[in-house]
Amino acid sequence: MDDDGYFGPQSVTWRLHADPMQWVGGVRALFLLALHPLAMAGVAQHSTFREDALGRLQRTGDYLGAVTFGTRAQADRAAARVRGVHRRVRGVEPESGTPYWAPDPQLLLWVHCGEIDSFLTIGRRAGVRVSAADADRYVAEQVTAAELVGIPRELVPASVAELTDYFERTRPELRVTAAARETAKFLLLPPMPALVQLATPARVVWTSAAGLAFASLPRWARRLYGLPGLPTTDLGASVTLRSLRLASSVLPTTLREPPAYRAAKQRMARTPVRRLAAVAAP
Repeated sequence: MDDDGYFGPQSVTWRLHADPMQWVGGVRALFLLALHPLAMAGVAQHSTFREDALGRLQRTGDYLGAVTFGTRAQADRAAARVRGVHRRVRGVEPESGTPYWAPDPQLLLWVHCGEIDSFLTIGRRAGVRVSAADADRYVAEQVTAAELVGIPRELVPASVAELTDYFERTRPELRVTAAARETAKFLLLPPMPALVQLATPARVVWTSAAGLAFASLPRWARRLYGLPGLPTTDLGASVTLRSLRLASSVLPTTLREPPAYRAAKQRMARTPVRRLAAVAAP
């Protein structure tokens, strides 16, 4: 069973993370991450995100792919690399003078909760079949992912209700720093070479996706950024996500499915027949 990794083809994690709309979930998670001053300071002072945004997103996607769809050995190696990077990330948040260190479980927990809330929210709004019980199961499955990066299990929300409680408890610590404001602007309108903007749809595609990611944030998060948390925004984001997901169904598999998911399906195909039936598209 080691080849199934930490989750396996029958998990809610596979169903959600394999969905083609989850790159919007990744951008949403970045908007949430930026609201924690210490987590934002770590990114601003130690990350190459501004200089190599696509590369950073690709590396993050590779990590999530390895943890979600890889074997346990692949997931362990990916997590060990991330923990090694985190140990070198420390500094001081400039506006408050508060020191931070990336392996701090509370900082890691904020990033973890922002990610799973984003993937769950985007998946459900885009039309992935996820019942209330499935949602709780997904949050519980992701406790394992949290442990892999160094968060003690007892700190990690294991249900949607516990995740909601976590955000309520943490909200007093959140604010939009200058670094967060600059990051939000960068995410919504990143610089692009003139040729890319003129010759490809990259600008339109990215701006639309980033706008959807922002619109799908919790209302309290949008208000922190200075924009109203209107219910009509929530409805518009859901309708657009469903439409885009439906449109993506005509894309080739190589564009619609994450590479790690395709590799996992190929790995499953080399295992006994009794496990092949478990591998199904989400």
